Amino acid sequence: MLKTTLAGFGVQLDNDQLIVHTTSENFSFKKHTIIQAMLAVNDLFYLASPFVASLFVEDVTNWFERSDIRYTPKIKFTGKSGYDHMFDFVIPKSRKQPERLVQAIANPRKESAEALVFKWVDTKETRSSDSRLYVFLNDTGSIVASSVVDALRNYNLKPLFWSERESYRDDLAA
Repeated sequence: MLKTTLAGFGVQLDNDQLIVHTTSENFSFKKHTIIQAMLAVNDLFYLASPFVASLFVEDVTNWFERSDIRYTPKIKFTGKSGYDHMFDFVIPKSRKQPERLVQAIANPRKESAEALVFKWVDTKETRSSDSRLYVFLNDTGSIVASSVVDALRNYNLKPLFWSERESYRDDLAA
């Protein structure tokens, strides 16, 4: 899981060191990339919890497939800042619905909400004006703080509780 996570950011693991090669021209971009990789690695520590049987993103993927929800996984968009941001899924536009980006947060907390809001604000202008961002919040075994939900809603993200996923099926499958 560690190597897969790091590879998604273009970061290499050499013994106990994270390595990224850069030049002076792309230093700030690579610095952003390695910080994002470190945050993603930090999120892996929450997998040690006995409540987490598998990666939450895999759970969402399996549910999408069982529910006939078409998607493209792991999509990077470049934001207004020039930084690339990876989103877990994109559900393409249909006749009934606009493009929908979907992010899965296994351990919803203030820091993960802040990071996601920045990703959305930074990339929103590069997407269609009616694009939406849905956020699956893993509420299995714990209560998601209302402040996290409120923060997401304040930036027009659509928080979805994993325990209520069946009620969102039609909106995502359309």
